[in-house]
Amino acid sequence: MLQEEQNLYSARKARVFLLLAGIFLGTLTMLNTLGVSRFINFGDIHLFGYTFPFAVAVGVLPYPITFLCTDLISELYGRKKANQVVWTGLFLNLWVLFILWLGGNLDAPALGSDGLPLVENNEVPYDYSFYFIRKLTFGAVIASMLAYLFAQLIDVHVFHWLKEKTKGEKLWLRNNASTMLSQMVDSVCVIVITYYATDGGLPIQDGYTVVEGLMVYIISSYLFKVAAALLDTLPFYLGVRYLKRYFGEA
Repeated sequence: MLQEEQNLYSARKARVFLLLAGIFLGTLTMLNTLGVSRFINFGDIHLFGYTFPFAVAVGVLPYPITFLCTDLISELYGRKKANQVVWTGLFLNLWVLFILWLGGNLDAPALGSDGLPLVENNEVPYDYSFYFIRKLTFGAVIASMLAYLFAQLIDVHVFHWLKEKTKGEKLWLRNNASTMLSQMVDSVCVIVITYYATDGGLPIQDGYTVVEGLMVYIISSYLFKVAAALLDTLPFYLGVRYLKRYFGEA
């Protein structure tokens, strides 16, 4: 291959990596900021003889994209690069926490024991919304950091373990299996930790115990992520095929 072609393909590969890593990290920041600020009820679902609401936190909506990005990075750039992006995401979470802490402590109003500005004469302070989001985000980011670290590292590890066991074949298997397993870990960790870290920040519907309410969130979140994982199989296949040609590797 001519040197000019090598330089062209290297530049293309660097640009695509930057794009995938940027989407991954930008999505991570967005979902942690939005977090559990709102829940979307998609209706009731029936499972194993039980009926419960299919409620998903708005922060969960973009989350499956992060797994598609890390799977593409794993396949095209290798395990080391994928883990580098995962660790960068962890430090980004810490940066978000620091800015929230700093913004809430500079020129801070009088705060109650719940971490929110005191309401006087039924008048809500203008910066109440910031402190409310700050409270939810603190708990969500702490939960997200732990869940994210476990889930993403499991995703990368299982992906490459299956790649080795199948000798590079069955791309669909390692894409779906690694994502589904890691998202189960993520769903359980992030819901349970968020609830207790935000002092009940996840609303439990009337008629449900805490355990039942948390299970509704876990199952809803996981089913949403599994459906997204199955749907991203085709984009993953097409992305790998096209990008390998784009990089001059196929």
